[in-house]
Amino acid sequence: MTYFVTGASGFIGKRLVRKLLARKNSTVYFLIRAESKKKVDKLLAFWGEDAAKRCIPVVGDLAKPFLGVHPNDRAKLKGKIKHFFHLAAVYDMTASAEDNHTANVLGTEHAVALANEIKAGLFHHMSSIAVAGNYEGVFREDMFDEAKDYLDHPYMQTKHESEAYVREHCTMPWRAYRPAIVLGDSKTGEIDKIDGPYYFFKLLQRMRSMLPPWMPTIGIEGGRVNMVPVDFVVDATDHIAHSADKTLNKRAFHLTDPAPLRIGDSLNIFARAAHAPQMTMRINAALFGFIPQSVMKGMMALPPVRRIKNAVMKDLGIPDDVLGFINYPVRFDCRDTLKALEGTKIAVPELDTYAARLWDYWERNLDPDLFIDRTLKGQVEGKVILITGGTSGIGQATALKIAEAGSAKAVIVCGRDQEKIDETLKLAKKRGVKIVAYSADVSDEVGCAEFAKKLHENHGGVDILVNNAGRSIRRALEHSYDRFHDFERTMQVNYFGALRITMALLPHMSAQKRGHVINISSIGVLTNAPRFSAYVASKAALDAWTRCASSEYSDRGISFTTINMPLVKTPMIAPTKIYNNVPTLEPDEAADMIIRAIVYKPVRIATRLGVFGQVLHAFAPRIAQIVMNTSFRMFGDSDAAKGKKNEVVGPSADQLALSNLMRGIHF
Repeated sequence: MTYFVTGASGFIGKRLVRKLLARKNSTVYFLIRAESKKKVDKLLAFWGEDAAKRCIPVVGDLAKPFLGVHPNDRAKLKGKIKHFFHLAAVYDMTASAEDNHTANVLGTEHAVALANEIKAGLFHHMSSIAVAGNYEGVFREDMFDEAKDYLDHPYMQTKHESEAYVREHCTMPWRAYRPAIVLGDSKTGEIDKIDGPYYFFKLLQRMRSMLPPWMPTIGIEGGRVNMVPVDFVVDATDHIAHSADKTLNKRAFHLTDPAPLRIGDSLNIFARAAHAPQMTMRINAALFGFIPQSVMKGMMALPPVRRIKNAVMKDLGIPDDVLGFINYPVRFDCRDTLKALEGTKIAVPELDTYAARLWDYWERNLDPDLFIDRTLKGQVEGKVILITGGTSGIGQATALKIAEAGSAKAVIVCGRDQEKIDETLKLAKKRGVKIVAYSADVSDEVGCAEFAKKLHENHGGVDILVNNAGRSIRRALEHSYDRFHDFERTMQVNYFGALRITMALLPHMSAQKRGHVINISSIGVLTNAPRFSAYVASKAALDAWTRCASSEYSDRGISFTTINMPLVKTPMIAPTKIYNNVPTLEPDEAADMIIRAIVYKPVRIATRLGVFGQVLHAFAPRIAQIVMNTSFRMFGDSDAAKGKKNEVVGPSADQLALSNLMRGIHF
């Protein structure tokens, strides 16, 4: 048996060719573009050991007359081809109208012309259920022209036109196959691109990361979505194509699921496969039909609504066109296909029997996040990074980690103490990395301006700014009545200092339309830690400014991240000796949080305990006050805060228990 196949390198095509080669004495001629010849060896390997002897590439082009096949090759093929399979097409609802027309309409016209000229025995056209358009009701296999008034999408229109051309211009018998949405292989999960329900996998993945699998969620219900695995499409096509029953000629076959699921049920099956929460309560999208179309269009035309929708859809990787199929109105009758497959084991498997394989393959091979460089090296490559307060503690650990990545244009630190600057440079040299250090005090307005000028002159500006320089004061208000300068000092460094350097660097970032500002805040802002009123107030001011600034610069390519850092063992907390006996983060652990901010650019990074504290203060402020007041009275001020020396060290059992329960919170 001799075959000619277009689209042999496609997802369905290469599996069909392998199926054809399983038949005895079969030879397959397959169309290949000249520039795609390098794919041949890989295809032959996929098709099997003896494929090189039985598979013959024919150079051509879908967009050219007679598929671009040379006249000499056409002469050689004349009268040889028993089955002509035309699978080459655009199978993409998001493709442009021009691409759809070229591949689907012109490609089919040229395929039919070639098949007619070489006098092929039987023409097999891989169509699609899209030929039905948005026909309302049951679309039978013997229906075609009935869909003409429902073709409101380029893909639907061109698939309908291509099948119409086959019906009208084929001089030999033909058979058309209309597969539903094609999923991955039911046995391996393999698929080559994201389409159909795969667009919602990222949403399920996000839900899994945020919520436990047992938590019920709200979802959306819609129409019935018809999906079949690729192995069913291949097996059914192969069987029907080789049937000797001539009554199957000039007929179409729906390669569909006879009992399709609703969108909500399908998504829940995939949610179980992903170990994500189930959408136990589902809202039927049809309920929104009561909203007048003019009102809906008016709302979507509002810039804020449009931008929010676009941002969410882009983040989840869901094309706009997909939403139009939530209430897909067509049901497909497939009785002719079922009759043609009688006596075989070819049938559509139930989705829940292979959904886990589809999910696993997607998450391991097609998850868009896999193709984003999530390495520190990739994120800082060619960039200038400035870390204030980078000569000790968290800042120093962060600078060394970034420098060790080895791809940054410059890693810059600044500090007030020249001795610490020298120590940092010495440590960098010992580790074999380069760090640039400046002596600068962000609390000094004149000095800060001069420092910013040097950064522009010497490095061309800064791409990533980490505002880490800070001052902390642990002192109860009752011991601060005559120490107003405590509040002024913390504001000068933690708030005004951060603003001075940020405002000086923002113009360059704005002009470049890229930049990232990372502000090191405190868990105390979320938990309202007592004894740290001066420190927390200054950090809270920075948090508020950051929220305002991020709203202004979100459309200019500048990102802002706030890190509500828990208690870290640094020189800043050294005067409080009790902290030697409570659990704290190491500087390297804190540096990892900053690295995560650089790589992922989230709006905020906070511990679960910090977020819980914020929620508790929002919903049960009285309880939150009691908890924090208890810790306040339990720990007490240090002797240093009281202006005394020889602080007594040695926390009680209660203090140790509470500090371990509330790890990272300032006491």
